[in-house]
Amino acid sequence: MKFPVALQLYTVRDFAEKDFEGTLAKVKEMGYDGVEFAGLYDHEPAQVKDMLERIGLEPVSAHVPLEAMLADPEGVIGAYAEIGCKYIAIPYLVEERRPGAEGFDKTLEDIKKVATIAKEHGIQMLYHNHDFEFVKVDGKYGLDLLYESISEDLLKTEIDTCWVKVAGLDPADYIRKYSGRAPVVHLKDFFMSSEKKPEQLYELIGIESEKKEEQGEEAFGFRPVGYGVQDFESILKASEEAGAEWVVVEQDQPALDKTSLECAAMSREYLKKLGL
Repeated sequence: MKFPVALQLYTVRDFAEKDFEGTLAKVKEMGYDGVEFAGLYDHEPAQVKDMLERIGLEPVSAHVPLEAMLADPEGVIGAYAEIGCKYIAIPYLVEERRPGAEGFDKTLEDIKKVATIAKEHGIQMLYHNHDFEFVKVDGKYGLDLLYESISEDLLKTEIDTCWVKVAGLDPADYIRKYSGRAPVVHLKDFFMSSEKKPEQLYELIGIESEKKEEQGEEAFGFRPVGYGVQDFESILKASEEAGAEWVVVEQDQPALDKTSLECAAMSREYLKKLGL
């Protein structure tokens, strides 16, 4: 079992926004093979491509909001094609675009539109899930309905293993479900103090809640890979069986009194122990 390992740069955004090239160099020093973008921090695509070539990191993919691609599909998708990304992932859907919402049918058409343009640029479109896609729509999970409604040629999966588990499913089983359609898998670990989802959880994915958690024990928190509740040996085995090409480490917020760079290093060291 051997995968190249990338880092979602959102993980270290606080360092990247101050020193993008220096942060990329540190990511390489940790032993990461590639990166997944979440913005370019005011750099031109040619500059970013040059940085990656000098440092020795592969531009695997990028998280790009659907609205940004719709506003300027040729410009936005073309920028990541110039850098050399093989994939673009839709990272999030606003509430009115989600499965079960009134705007979901338009979401499907919009994804098909940008995915078709991405294909013309040699880029495969992916979809990165949270847990809100695991609502039942006509007896099916919304995420499954999304993949049933758009051809595999246009849309493949970027399964975020944290949110699958938060939704109450087994991440390894869900990766296997999309064997052959799961080229990139997100490795994300977390801690949750009970089976009941805390209100805090939704604020972490951008949904404000009027109900605040009581002060005291942490109800939910992201962790470096290997420091939370996930069974990564089974997740990696499933990823291998599903034909994954890359695994990507992501940690939305640092934890354990470590900086985001320290957390990224801890995740990479844990994966080295598993042979990656």
